[in-house]
Amino acid sequence: MRSRPFTRPLWTLLGIALSYAVVAAIYAPGLSGGFVFDDFPNIVDNTAVQPKEVSLASFVAAALSSPSSELKRPLASLTFAANVLFTGLDPGAMKVTNLLIHLLNGLLVFVLFRMLMRVMDKPWIEYRITAIAAAGSFAWLVLPINLTAVLYVVQRMESLANLFVLLGLIGYVRVRSRLARRSGKIVLPAIACIVAATAAGLMAKETAILLPLYALCVETCVFHFRWSDGSFAHSLAWAYGVMLVPPILIGAAWLGPGILDDRTWATRDFTLTTRLLSEPRILVDYLRWTVLPTLNDLSFYHDDFVQSTGWLTPWTTTASIIGLTTLAVFAWILRRSLPLFSLGIALFFACHTLTATVLPLELVYEHRNYFASIGVVLAVTDLIALAVHHTPYKWRRSVLIVPICLIIVALHATLVTAYAWGSPLGLAEELGRRAPASPRAQYELGRAYIIESHYDPASPSTQKAYAPLERAADLPGSSILPQQALIFFNARLHRPVKPTWWTSLQGKLTERPATVQDESSLGSLSSCLNQGLCDFPATELDKSFRAAMSHSRVSARLIAMYANFAWESLDNHQLALQLQRKAVDAAPNEGAYRIGLVRMLIQSGMRDQALNEIEALRPLNVAGRYERDIRELRTTFDRSGEPAEPTSRP
Repeated sequence: MRSRPFTRPLWTLLGIALSYAVVAAIYAPGLSGGFVFDDFPNIVDNTAVQPKEVSLASFVAAALSSPSSELKRPLASLTFAANVLFTGLDPGAMKVTNLLIHLLNGLLVFVLFRMLMRVMDKPWIEYRITAIAAAGSFAWLVLPINLTAVLYVVQRMESLANLFVLLGLIGYVRVRSRLARRSGKIVLPAIACIVAATAAGLMAKETAILLPLYALCVETCVFHFRWSDGSFAHSLAWAYGVMLVPPILIGAAWLGPGILDDRTWATRDFTLTTRLLSEPRILVDYLRWTVLPTLNDLSFYHDDFVQSTGWLTPWTTTASIIGLTTLAVFAWILRRSLPLFSLGIALFFACHTLTATVLPLELVYEHRNYFASIGVVLAVTDLIALAVHHTPYKWRRSVLIVPICLIIVALHATLVTAYAWGSPLGLAEELGRRAPASPRAQYELGRAYIIESHYDPASPSTQKAYAPLERAADLPGSSILPQQALIFFNARLHRPVKPTWWTSLQGKLTERPATVQDESSLGSLSSCLNQGLCDFPATELDKSFRAAMSHSRVSARLIAMYANFAWESLDNHQLALQLQRKAVDAAPNEGAYRIGLVRMLIQSGMRDQALNEIEALRPLNVAGRYERDIRELRTTFDRSGEPAEPTSRP
C-alpha cells in the first residue's frame, strides 16, 4: 500500500515557484517583440477591440468583432479589449497576459497529471507522484512547440480555450474518481463539468468542442466505464452517446456538403485528397517537434511543406500512416497495463481530429499542438517514470539522464526562439534563415526591412528589402503579398514600378480565387493610392481588382474593397454603389458594409434609399453595437438636406 505521510507541501510549492521563474525567464526576451501575422486583422486593424470607453456597447462590439471565425470567439476578443483599456495597444502587455495564462495552464496540467496518477494507484509514495507530475508539467511549459501560444498574441484564443478544457477534465476526473471509490452511479455531476467547460471554452476558440472527446479518452483508458462494484456504467455510456453522436451528425450535415464541394477548396493550394494524404506526415512531424525539436523545424511559417500527392509521393506518406496506425493499435492494446501512456496517445490523436482531417484549414501550424503536446508529455512521462521505478536504484540516475537531456533541448530551443521574437526585425531574420523556401517567411523578412528603412532611400535596409521579396514572389504557392510589397515600396519611394510586378500579381489573381492575404494586399494598395501616398496608375490596380472579381465565388470583403476603390480613386460612383450593394447582399448581417452603402447613398443624394438602409441597421444593433454609427449616419443625413421624419426605435 502507498505511504501517505510524505506530502512535502513546502517543497512542492518551492518547486512550482522555481519552475515558474525559469519559464518566465526564458520567455522574458520575447516579451518586447511586436505584433505579427494574424495579430493585425484580429487586433491591430480591428478597432472594435480598441474601445475608448467602458460601456456595454463597446464590449458587445469587441466581443463580436473577430474576423477569424463565424462564432466570433467573444471571450478572447474581450480579453484583448481589456488589455487595450488598461495598457493601450501594447504588444508587450498582451504577451505578458498570454504568459500568465500559459503558467496557469501549466499549474492545471500539474494538477491533472497528479490526479491521474493517484487514480491509477501508482506504486509510488505521494511525494514521488507530486514530483513526477511537476516534472511533466514543467516539461510541457517549456516546450518550444507551444511558444506561439505565448508570444504570438492572437493565439491567446488557443491557450484560453484550453484553460477551460483543462478545468473541465480536472473536474471530470475528480468526480469520476469519487464515483469509482463509492457506490454512487449518478453521472450528472461528471457530465456537467464537461458541458459547462466546453461552453465556456467555445467562447474563446472552437477547439474546446473536443473536450467531450478528451473526457471519453479518459473514461476509456482510466476508468474503463466501470463503477466501484465492477459493473458496466450503462448510464455513462448513454451520456457520452448523447454528448458526441448528435454533434457529430449535425456537424457532418452542416459541413459535409461544403467539404465535398470543389469550390470550397478553390482558395487553397491543396485538395481534400492531398490534405488527407499529407496530414499523417504532419502528425509525425508534430510528434518529433514535441519530443526532440530542432530550431529549423520550428519555423512558424510552414507554407513550404511539400504536400503528398499519392501514397508513395513521397514514400513517407505510407510510412507515416503505418507508423501512426501501429502507435494507435499499441495504445489500445496497452490501455490496461499502461493506461496513462495509452491516454496520452489517445489525447494526441483526439486533439487533431478537428484540424488534421477534412476541414479546409491550412495544413501546418505549431499552435495546434498546445493541447496535443499535453498528451505526448503524459505518455513520455509515464514511460520514463515506469522505467525509473523498475530500474535498480544504483542505475536510476543513468535513466534520468534521458528526460533531463530532453528538457535541456527544449529549454534551449525555446530560449533561442524567444530571443528572436524580441524584435520584429530579429524575428523576421531568424525565421527567414530557418525557412528559406517559405514564401511567407521571405515576405515577412522583406517587409521587416521596409519598416526598418522608414522609406528612406539612403537607409541600408532599403536595398536589403528587394531580394527576399522578389524571392518570395517567385516561390511556388506564394500569394500576391510580395508583389504588393514591391509595388507599395517603390511607389512610396517614387521609384518606377516594374511592369512585371503588376503582370505577376494579376496573373495569380486570374489563376485562382483571392485568398484573405490577397484581399488584404489589394486593400493596402487601394488605401495607399486613396491617401495620395503611392504613385502608380489606378488603371493597373483596377485590372487587379477585376482579375480577383473574375471568379464565381467572391467574398463580401473583396467586393467592398473594390467599391471603395471605385468611389475614391476611379471616381466611378455608379460602379461603387453597385458593388457596395452586392457586398451587403453577400453579407447581410455584417453592418460595416451597410454603413458604407449608407454613406455612398447620402453623398449621391439618394436620401430615401439611405434612410431605408439606416433603418435596416437597427435589427443588427444588438446591445447598441452600431448605436454610434447610426447616430453619426443620422447626423450626416440630416445635414445633407431637409431633416428626416423621426422614426420609432424598436
